[in-house]
Amino acid sequence: QVQLVESGGGLVQAGGSLRLSCAASGSIRSIYAMGWYRQAPGKQRELVAGISGGGSTNYADSVKGRFTISRDNAKNTVYLQMNSLKPEDTAVYYCNVEGGTADYRSFRSWGQGTQVTVSS
Repeated sequence: QVQLVESGGGLVQAGGSLRLSCAASGSIRSIYAMGWYRQAPGKQRELVAGISGGGSTNYADSVKGRFTISRDNAKNTVYLQMNSLKPEDTAVYYCNVEGGTADYRSFRSWGQGTQVTVSS
């Protein structure tokens, strides 16, 4: 079993910043891709940013230049630094981690979600 624990969400004014963290624990042998998704009310869940095992990153067009994804492999943790936040960034943010377990099975796990609210 692999568990993900997210932290760092909250309420911020437009133009402000937040940093999300997501720590993976459990029977982990290796972690491949890590990413952040978000889901606003009435909308589908969408990819915000992803980072590969080699450190390559990709971003949704709507957050390029404002958000930065990073990872600490020693801590099995992925971060999302969000700057210049806009009201349209308001959503529940979920982390997603793909990897292999100690018994050589593949896993893909989701965090519990953390609310980000940006006021205008």
